[in-house]
Amino acid sequence: MIARCFLNVWSCTGAVLIAIGVAEVSAQLPPASNRPVSTASPTGTTWTPPRTPWGDPDLQGTYTNKYETSTPFERPKEFEGRRLKDVTRDELVSAVKKRQQDTLARAKFFGGDPEGLIGNSAEFRDIYEIERGSRPWFVIDPIDGQIPPILPEARARIAGERRPTGSFGTGPLNSPEDFSLWERCITRGFPASMLPGQYGNSYEIVQAPGFVAIRYEMVHDTRVIPLTRGPHAGTAITFDMGDARGHWEGDTLVVETTNFKARSAYRNANPATLRLVERFTRSAPDKVEWKVTVEDPSTWARPWTFAIPLTMNDSEAVLEYACHEGNRESGTS
Repeated sequence: MIARCFLNVWSCTGAVLIAIGVAEVSAQLPPASNRPVSTASPTGTTWTPPRTPWGDPDLQGTYTNKYETSTPFERPKEFEGRRLKDVTRDELVSAVKKRQQDTLARAKFFGGDPEGLIGNSAEFRDIYEIERGSRPWFVIDPIDGQIPPILPEARARIAGERRPTGSFGTGPLNSPEDFSLWERCITRGFPASMLPGQYGNSYEIVQAPGFVAIRYEMVHDTRVIPLTRGPHAGTAITFDMGDARGHWEGDTLVVETTNFKARSAYRNANPATLRLVERFTRSAPDKVEWKVTVEDPSTWARPWTFAIPLTMNDSEAVLEYACHEGNRESGTS
């Protein structure tokens, strides 16, 4: 904990404030900018998003997006030429059913054995509730569901960078630096830490006056987001999860994140120009809509946005991710 304090002042300060903030709700703090907006619930009745004791929209809870582990990030060929709003409910039901069947059929090959005789612990993977998925694909802007083209100069920059592929690629594997940050138990980076993966798809949102904290099961990361329109850290200070600043727009939490490290910048973006804008909106008693707009004028031809639903589920509590760089068997040197 002490070591992490030196790495990120907000993480330390925020962690203390999150621990004591709820117990010390201050009447001097201003309420959220707008009143609650009533929305229609799935049952057709009027539902008003809850508020914290100090007046902010209440996003707190344990969430998962494991139901979307097989949802394509971009529009798949099966929906070629279609827009999200054109996909019918029956088509979506059919698509997620097929994704479930295909995933289970592939499970016996997870161990890398082409004959499927050697499994790879399929049971711990989030592959059994894919039929609860609710999206045809994730990219919502542009409307064609495709990530905009990478600029020629960005392609040249990326080609000249060393990006280790680790055991998921072709090597080399001569040193720890040849493995990915995920394999080394350092981080998945951001926003990758909240994208559905093969396991560990649990998150917890905690709030206190002036702060929102988000815990990610994989890889044991926590973002502490100060609610301020103040400036970001200086450009010389960078983080794998970036430097976040949040504010409320009605019932939506808007978080702007910059100051990324080059080694973990999302999709090979330029860390000096990458800006991510998240929007968290409580859309139902058990749902939060998470939207992320990716802006990097030196990498992509235009900004683009993806959206993923988070489902509140207390049975999917964030568990210890018992993994850290330097793990070794006891008794070894």
